[in-house]
Order: sequence, then structure tokens, then C-alpha cells
Amino acid sequence: MLATAVGYAGGHKPNPTYEEVCSKTTGHAETVLVEYDPTRVSYDKLLDLFWSIHDPTTPNRQGLNFGNQYRSVLFCHTPEQRRAAEESRDRLNASGRLRRPIVTEIIPAGAFWLAEEYHQQFSEKRGGAACLVGG
Repeated sequence: MLATAVGYAGGHKPNPTYEEVCSKTTGHAETVLVEYDPTRVSYDKLLDLFWSIHDPTTPNRQGLNFGNQYRSVLFCHTPEQRRAAEESRDRLNASGRLRRPIVTEIIPAGAFWLAEEYHQQFSEKRGGAACLVGG
């Protein structure tokens, strides 16, 4: 990966704040924008990582966090990304590795709003493990 940025996507309010997103009135998900070099890592490998680092079977919840802003969602920038994400989801669903079906939304990317500075590299700033969650 070349870079990551924490932010908000999938909602209707321009440039939302963390407090507004937490109010559950903007429709945004807390998300991570991943910039990568496809000659070094494939989109399929990123999808494998995405599925493995969070629970894609639980709507509106990740770990101890719950609410619509914590939904599992993949924002795709191209039709090819969407097709690859759907195929990846379908393979994982059919594999029997999960106890419940995947509920992750797979939708076209819209505006991405950068979160406040104190959210960037949040885990590293607090000495915790890093985690990539799409929502």
C-alpha cells in the first residue's frame, strides 16, 4: 500500500465531522481510503485482507462499535472493482468458512471526506495494533 487515509463516505452531508457521523444522521460510514500500486499488490489480495480483518456478517457493528457508521461496506471506483468484489464475496460465502452470510454493501464510490487529523493513524498514535476496516 502506498497510503491510507481515514474518513467518511456513503452519506449525504458534505464534509461531515466525526460528531455528525456519530449522530447517525449523515448516512456516512467510517472508512479507510487505500492507495495502492497494482503492480505490487493486486486488488484481489486487498479484498482477501478486507474480508479477513473484520466481521462482514454483522450489520452495523465492528467489534465493540455499533451503528450505521460501522457497517461493512466496500466503495468501488470502477466497474471492474465492483465485479471483483462481488465475485470475492460470493466465493467466501460459498466456502463455508463463515457461520452467517456476508452483509457487506458493495457500492460505487462517491465523495470521500477526510476525517479529522486526530483520527489519522489512530492506532499507531495510541500504541495499538493497526486495523483496516471499511466501515
